[in-house]
Amino acid sequence: MASSSGPALNEELQCSICLEVFTDPVTTPCGHNFCRTCLIKCWTHTQTCFCPFCKETFSKRPDLKINTTLREVVQHFKEKLSLGESEGFCDICDERKQKAVKTCLTCQSSYCDSHLEPHRRVPRLNKHTLINAVENLEDYICQKHERPLELFCRDDQTCVCLFCTEGEHRTHNTVPLEEESREKKNQLVQTQTDIHQMIQDRMKKIQEIQHSVKLRKRNTEEEKSSSVELFTDLIHSFERCQSELLKMMEEQQKAAEKQAEDLINELQQEITELRKKNTELEQLSHIDDHLHILQMYSPLCSYPHTKNWTEIRIDSDVNVNSLHRALTQLKKTQETLNEKLSQTGLKWAQKYAVDVTLDPDTANPYLILSDNGKQVSHGDTEQDVPENPKRFSEGLCVLAKEGFSSGRFYYEVQVKGKTKWVLGVARESIDRKGGVTLSPEDGVWILGLTDDNEYIVCDNPSVSFPQSERPEKMGVFVDYEEGLVSFYDVGSSFHIYSFTGQNFTEKLYPYFNPADNDESKNSSPLVISPLS
Repeated sequence: MASSSGPALNEELQCSICLEVFTDPVTTPCGHNFCRTCLIKCWTHTQTCFCPFCKETFSKRPDLKINTTLREVVQHFKEKLSLGESEGFCDICDERKQKAVKTCLTCQSSYCDSHLEPHRRVPRLNKHTLINAVENLEDYICQKHERPLELFCRDDQTCVCLFCTEGEHRTHNTVPLEEESREKKNQLVQTQTDIHQMIQDRMKKIQEIQHSVKLRKRNTEEEKSSSVELFTDLIHSFERCQSELLKMMEEQQKAAEKQAEDLINELQQEITELRKKNTELEQLSHIDDHLHILQMYSPLCSYPHTKNWTEIRIDSDVNVNSLHRALTQLKKTQETLNEKLSQTGLKWAQKYAVDVTLDPDTANPYLILSDNGKQVSHGDTEQDVPENPKRFSEGLCVLAKEGFSSGRFYYEVQVKGKTKWVLGVARESIDRKGGVTLSPEDGVWILGLTDDNEYIVCDNPSVSFPQSERPEKMGVFVDYEEGLVSFYDVGSSFHIYSFTGQNFTEKLYPYFNPADNDESKNSSPLVISPLS
């Protein structure tokens, strides 16, 4: 179980079983968090697994995985609890040093309880400035005048000594540290209140999105039933078109759920950051060290960068007007509908196939290219290649020779036998000498497969989802004017993911990354394939 972390323990970071700060926190399917050891112990002598907090039961024992984000927040919280604590020792003790309890800024020395006695008894010493013992005494002394920092200059937002107010700060607005510290603490309380409200607003937004998705799903089911009834009036030759339309509606629902999942993830990330900021502010508000408060106020009291969620909504209605119009059109001509449906799939994208060849001038020195420029793999040693401004120095990637600044294009790549790879397109101005950051903002639109058999989409934020079977051939389609980049599993004709609404302003080049050799586990090359 966890160990206590002090009187300022935030209840949100507390396990409801042991009532102490989380250790290796795990999350149940109902969304509540517990120490991993506490939860396992709770389920040891029971046949039914249930949530100790809300009592929800689970049909099978959940696979408990560490909530890494929450664990990092807890660690950050524990570290912040130690702020202001001192391990300094008395400067007067001769033999066994006692721990200091106070530091005199006037004497510039720290004292244990015994050697502090003269400061309590002698009238002259009573006037000295005492603070809780600190190790970094130089931070509390003016480096220019070697006097205690007792005042705060509001004009320059810095701590000063009395001698400073007779020099360059003579005409400035200065106040005692205690007064400024009290004011800053009051502002901290208001900031905490604001952040708490921001957290509540985002939690409410999550509930709103979840409700919208449920409502949309219910409406989708109702509209699916309605569409099926319409289809029963058509002749059997239209049954295939019925299946295509239902598939389209399912994809719309999945897209809505995907959008909701992304929004919820983004909201939860903001909540995590806000909670972390709130924890830091709470710790600062409990510190009596006025100088430390003033020094940490500016970096800690700024609001985290967050999105305005007021106008963001998930549409719960299903727009089927176009589907009903399509059904009416079916009664007139099946050929017209078939053409319309074909434009949403792989066959339509393949109409824009282009022949691309790898550009050796751009290849990372560790990559090996075939003589015909159609294959690339990772070598174990660096190749002897000439220096070129177009060449990638860090990322294990290579671009095609052919670039496109308009229209549509499509290419296919064989990935059979590989455990990981990355494919997509990149703009011409992509950074080739530093570490390549992988996001649309940096000029790359890519999808990859990890050795955990999981697709990774380098969007903003990144998206990952498992893949039951490894694909053998991938298709990449780009519509420059529409700002669209789509990825397909060619073998199953399955659409995997699309970047939409992008704004392309430069020439785009096909992008290939075979990933590292991984001790020959991933030695198969990426092969640019002609269409079958």
